[in-house]
Amino acid sequence: MGVDYYKVLQVDKKASDDDLKKAYRKLAMKWHPDKNPNNKKDAEAKFKQISEAYEVLSDPQKRQIYDQYGEEGLKGQVPPPGGSGGSTTFYSGDIPTSFHFNPRNANDIFAEFFGSSSPFSNMRGGTGPGGMRFSSGIFGDDFFGSSFGNNEGINVNMNNRQMKAQAIERSLPCSLEELYKGTTKKMKISREIADASGKTIPVEEIITIDVKPGWKKGTKITFPEKGNEQPNVIPADLVFIIDEKPHPIFTRDGNDLVTTQKISLSEALTGYTCHINTLDGRTLNIPINGIISPNYEEVVRNEGMPVPKDPSKKGNLRIKFDIRFPNRLTGEQKTGIKRLLGQ
Repeated sequence: MGVDYYKVLQVDKKASDDDLKKAYRKLAMKWHPDKNPNNKKDAEAKFKQISEAYEVLSDPQKRQIYDQYGEEGLKGQVPPPGGSGGSTTFYSGDIPTSFHFNPRNANDIFAEFFGSSSPFSNMRGGTGPGGMRFSSGIFGDDFFGSSFGNNEGINVNMNNRQMKAQAIERSLPCSLEELYKGTTKKMKISREIADASGKTIPVEEIITIDVKPGWKKGTKITFPEKGNEQPNVIPADLVFIIDEKPHPIFTRDGNDLVTTQKISLSEALTGYTCHINTLDGRTLNIPINGIISPNYEEVVRNEGMPVPKDPSKKGNLRIKFDIRFPNRLTGEQKTGIKRLLGQ
């Protein structure tokens, strides 16, 4: 059956990235070998297993393969029908992908979270980490307006072990229309790479970001190791985070779209037809024949945002109403209203 990585991290199968990070921090600190000198052998095994579980479940590709094939399939031990062993071929849609998982060093993963692979030895009076600090500002002023600054670097332990620079995160603003239909954005980045002699040279690259229909604010798109190349440090991952621009008509609530129509008291009492332009350019005409109360909400099914995991499905369109009451009525109008309402 293989190892149950979800059980190792004590999370359920719907755990988010934040859930995984929280679980890893707690368990890695508990089982770090330096914190368990009287039980070091068992702690090392547990610590390694925790790190491997986090590495797999925090990576969308590895997690997808693990969920489908388990640990054996992830490590190439159980090839699918027709496979010949070795590197395992898995399928995503119609496109085969060759994949073989080799776990990273557990200390490297720990150091990415806590800045050192041996924090407990330092607290007990051991030699503190002598460090180098590398800037990881990589974008040219033509796109982002400024570099990332010094707070995006990494302290690197001088212990002959490469450490990976802290991920570089940048906002990617998208309109609601782009998130509804999907879009492709091309970004120019400037960074430094090392040549064969170890000398760094500036280069520019164009990267393509495919924004899928239904993606939400906070969705992350990662380009591995696109930071500056520097001695003794693995380049940082470049991470774009989807941000949603304000829309003049709609707000988003999960997969639902919400809009508010301003109507008169007369329309609220006698009937009203909503005319709404959708995000893909259609016009919806929605008649409401009943009385519209201040808290009434009309729901139009399947006219919301695409569901990210299945864009053929959509949320709902929810129409709220802002009823404009008159500021004053004449005596004659009051009498007429009372007569009409039977009072």
